[in-house]
Amino acid sequence: QVQLVESGGGLVQSGGSLRLSCAASGSIFRFNVMGWYRQTPGQQRELVAHISDDGTTNYYADSVKGRFTISRDNAKNTVYLQMNSLKPEDTAVYYCAAQKLGVVLGQFLFQYWGQGTQVTVSS
Repeated sequence: QVQLVESGGGLVQSGGSLRLSCAASGSIFRFNVMGWYRQTPGQQRELVAHISDDGTTNYYADSVKGRFTISRDNAKNTVYLQMNSLKPEDTAVYYCAAQKLGVVLGQFLFQYWGQGTQVTVSS
């Protein structure tokens, strides 16, 4: 059974940095795509970034371009999200996702999800 466990969330001041990690266990294969989403209360889950299996192709939401960097270590089955120049509007629960199954209504459909980690940015 595949499990994704996020870590690295917390409280940080505006302008600060955090690094999120998402470690996969129980997987014997390399995930094709891994990604990070975030969600605030009452809002839909938002795609933040995703990365291809070999790490050469990345996508970032416009709201985080130039501030966040996604990376992965396939030997450890882990994906990271380096978040710099954090803003209060980055406050959310961040979820990692792995293994893209397809695309539905223009959105990636992922097979595995983590439980989320809270990121709070104070002004």
